[in-house]
Amino acid sequence: MVQRRYGLVGCGSRARMYVDAMTGAHAADAALVALGDTNPGRAQFHRDAAVAAGAQAPRLFHPDELERVIADERLDRVVVTSPDHTHADLVSRSLLAGADVVVEKPLTTDADGARRIVDAVRRSGRSVVMTFNYRYSPRNTALKRVIASGGIGTVTSVHFEWVLDTKHGADYFRRWHRRKENSGGLLVHKASHHFDLVNWWIDDEPRRVFASGGLRFYGPKNAATRGLGPRPARGTGGDATDPFQLDLRSDELLQELYLGNEQHDGYLRDQDVFSGEIDIEDNLSLVVDYAGGPSMSYSLNAHAPWEGYTVAVNGTAGRAELTVVERGAVTAEAWLDPSAVPEARDERDERPVSERLLVQEHWGTAREVPIENGEGGHGGGDVKLLRDVFVGPGEDPLGTPADYTDGVRAVAVGIAGNASLASGQPVAVEQLDLWGRG
Repeated sequence: MVQRRYGLVGCGSRARMYVDAMTGAHAADAALVALGDTNPGRAQFHRDAAVAAGAQAPRLFHPDELERVIADERLDRVVVTSPDHTHADLVSRSLLAGADVVVEKPLTTDADGARRIVDAVRRSGRSVVMTFNYRYSPRNTALKRVIASGGIGTVTSVHFEWVLDTKHGADYFRRWHRRKENSGGLLVHKASHHFDLVNWWIDDEPRRVFASGGLRFYGPKNAATRGLGPRPARGTGGDATDPFQLDLRSDELLQELYLGNEQHDGYLRDQDVFSGEIDIEDNLSLVVDYAGGPSMSYSLNAHAPWEGYTVAVNGTAGRAELTVVERGAVTAEAWLDPSAVPEARDERDERPVSERLLVQEHWGTAREVPIENGEGGHGGGDVKLLRDVFVGPGEDPLGTPADYTDGVRAVAVGIAGNASLASGQPVAVEQLDLWGRG
């Protein structure tokens, strides 16, 4: 196996998984030779981590220097973990400069970005790997296997409900995600994961989207309606008893990565979730029609008291139901990303952390399908994802690895959903011209 030369752009918290992999388990497969970010302090943080792990010190650069760094350092691949609205620019520039790309979801935030990336792929002939890690989670793989086996027949409809709790869900309203121009809103940033799962599960493409939703819990208007009163602009140094305030000093990583580097760009990681800058929705409902005939009803709530999801897939021969509780209640000690690090089960909790996949064929009783988890984040899914990224996928009848075409199809639902929210009308995906066909 030839060791590839990597650069990484976007040195926020998400970069940590890739830096750790390239300086740890996959050091023989990947050499991290360059780190880029607009914030030199965050880039230095990951550089120090790489050196501490025994790697040679990567070159630090500003994203404006990307093409020069690709050429100077002879980069084979660029990993893009920057804010969503920068993906189209960084992905397309990397491709045209001669490097393949590994990019975090979402692929991009709008139709122009999708067309730009598609054009760059066609012109360069380079490859793009989409890191849809939810595909690799054993419970989601188990549902894919059930559907692919034909056990419930031809899929006719899907119901998908995802609830984010007041710890994890609220966090999207503290960060850059709170502005739709940065993230595309939760329909693009968060739900692209969910829409990709459905596209993959049923092996189909979205054709039409109708959306409804709004900002109904976070933001200043909702705070005033509930009588919350004046609030500080940020959580650090604020009221420790306020569950919606995040003090960056309470977490070593957040303190070092963000609080300690605010002087470079003024970015605040702990903004108030009830401030006036927020323009994304926290309640969303969609109806999606697919090319092959199925339809989906989808809902997302970002202020629930617990976190998890329910998926029901109806077919001509039966029904499959996946129910997941990632966190049964919000506590003061709750981790910001419960899906990656499941919490210990408390037998006293009426909603314990759990996952269950049931399949029931017509004229029969329900049976439970075993879910085999492994070690590591997302039930061992992250380990499998990183292996596919850095070593390369092996034989996979389920087609788990994803590329830019999967990325476009996933954001298609969110982009069309945003257009539908704006117009109040259904939106045909074809009208968006995401593939640049005119």
